[in-house]
Amino acid sequence: MNLNQENEVVGFLLKISNVVGLSAVAVILMLGIVMFLELTGTKVRLPILTDTSTPSTTQAVPPQPAEAMWQAPSLASLPATPEGDQIRYGRELVAHTAKYLGPEGSVLQIANGMNCQNCHLDAGTKPFGNNYSLVASTYPKFRARSGTEEDQTKRVTDCFERSLNGKAPEPDSKEMRAMVAYINWVGTGVTTNESPKGAGLVEIAFLDRAASSVLGKAIYAQKCQVCHGDNGQGMKSSGNPEYIYPPLWGDDSYNDGAGLYRVSTFARYVKANMPLGATHDSPLLTDEEAWDLAAYVNSMPRPKKDISRDWPDISKKPIDHPFGPYADGFSEAQHKYGPYQLIIEARKK
Repeated sequence: MNLNQENEVVGFLLKISNVVGLSAVAVILMLGIVMFLELTGTKVRLPILTDTSTPSTTQAVPPQPAEAMWQAPSLASLPATPEGDQIRYGRELVAHTAKYLGPEGSVLQIANGMNCQNCHLDAGTKPFGNNYSLVASTYPKFRARSGTEEDQTKRVTDCFERSLNGKAPEPDSKEMRAMVAYINWVGTGVTTNESPKGAGLVEIAFLDRAASSVLGKAIYAQKCQVCHGDNGQGMKSSGNPEYIYPPLWGDDSYNDGAGLYRVSTFARYVKANMPLGATHDSPLLTDEEAWDLAAYVNSMPRPKKDISRDWPDISKKPIDHPFGPYADGFSEAQHKYGPYQLIIEARKK
C-alpha cells in the first residue's frame, strides 16, 4: 500500500474503534492483520463509512415565553385633541400635584405638598409601583372600607383626604376630570377580571414574629435617612413647591387613614421600590427588613383622620388594619404589627 492507503486504513480503523468501542488490544490486533496483508502483497479495499444512524424525529420543545410585564400606554400615542390634552393635564397633576394643588399651588391650595406619584410611582405607571393598571377595569366597585360602591372620582377623593391629608378638587372640576381621565387611560387595554403581571404591589411572606420598629429604626438610619431625613421630614430644594423626596411622617406626610399606614402595604411598597434604585426583580431590602422598616415608619407621629365611618362591617377589616374594634379577640398591637398567622387561622374557622 502507498502512504495514502495506509492513512486511509488507519483512519478507517479509528472510525471502527469509535463506532463499536473496541479496546486498545483489538485495535493493535487489527493493525497487525493489516501489516501482514501488506507484507504478503494482498490488496485491501476498505468500505466507506457513512453515518447510517436515523436522525431523531423528536422536536425540541421551545421554551414557554414568560408572562409579559404590564406596560402603560405611551404618552406619544395621545392625539392632539381636547381629550388628549385633558389626559396630559391629568398626568401633570398626578406627577406634580404640589405644584398645582399643594400649599403653594398655582391652581388651588388643598393638599399637603406631596405628589400623587410619591405613592403611585412614575405617575402611576411603574410595574409593582402601586400603579393605576386596574382602575379603569375594576371601578366602579364595592369597597368594604366605605361600605359603598365607589367610582374613580371617589377613589381620587380618598387619596386627597388620606395620603395627601387635604381636600379633594370638586368632582366636576377641570382638575378632577383630568386626573380621572388620565388614570382611566393608564389602564387602557386591561380587561375586567384580568390582573396583569406588575399590577399593584409585590407579595411578600408574613413574618413568624411581630414586625419590629426597633429593628426598623436601624434600617431607616442605614438605608433611608439620607433621602428622607433624620426626622422623616423629606427633602425639598429652596423655592421649589415639590419635595425631591417626600416626608414619611410628621405634619406634611400621609395621615393615619391612608393605605400606606397599613404595615403590610408599606412593606410591599418598599420591597420592590426602595431604597432608590430597587426594583421588583432586584430588591435592596430583605422581606424582614421591609416589614421592620414599615413598622418603624408607621410607629412615628403623623396627622390624624376621622375614620369612625370606615369599615361599617368590622369583620371585613384587613388583618393588619391598625385600629379597632375587631370581630376577633386579637389586640390592636397584633393587628398592626403581627404576627398575623394566628389571626388568619382564626378567620378560617
